[in-house]
Amino acid sequence: MALVYFLRMGWPTAAFGAKLIASSGFIATALSVGALRHRYGQILLAGLMLSLCGDLALTGVSQRAFMLGLASFLVAHLAYIVAFSVLGLNHKWMLSAAVPAIVVAMLIAAWLAPHTPPELVMPVRAYTIVISVMVVAAVGSRGAGGPTLAVIGALLFYVSDVSVAAQRLVQMDFPTYVAGLPLYYAGQLCLALSASQSSSQEGVPEK
Repeated sequence: MALVYFLRMGWPTAAFGAKLIASSGFIATALSVGALRHRYGQILLAGLMLSLCGDLALTGVSQRAFMLGLASFLVAHLAYIVAFSVLGLNHKWMLSAAVPAIVVAMLIAAWLAPHTPPELVMPVRAYTIVISVMVVAAVGSRGAGGPTLAVIGALLFYVSDVSVAAQRLVQMDFPTYVAGLPLYYAGQLCLALSASQSSSQEGVPEK
């Protein structure tokens, strides 16, 4: 709430501090529920830390800062995909999720295409593919007995990413971060908390 307020007021220094505190919060949450005790949590934590790097990069307004943030979040999503794979993947569940994911990704790509600079076309397409695969993998892990919070977190993260694209590429009049940031942090917190429910196919956590 503080971050959204500071952004609306045009206070970049205060917004940077609020973002640093908020993003450190989901890392602290993962640690507090024992993320370091098992492989899923460890890989998930790596993704959360990469997300923190992406958050800080996106405080900049330049295209270079945007690209750095995009790269950080891209690798973070890849880390989440690996984490979900550790829990096991149910291929039937993944197939059922893949169909709507492909349709939504195509619609988003068509929407963003007229607003995307030529040098960002491939990075944006790659990012759209990766976040879609991340959601499908989360659903697949749930089908294999993984935590429900992982699916919720992945979906919220996906929607928040769309809001970032709307703000940075489409440049909508309405500040989409007003809704996107709460969704983003809610999603990251769900993913962080999923580390406490991930004992499904990993066996007993390490001590």
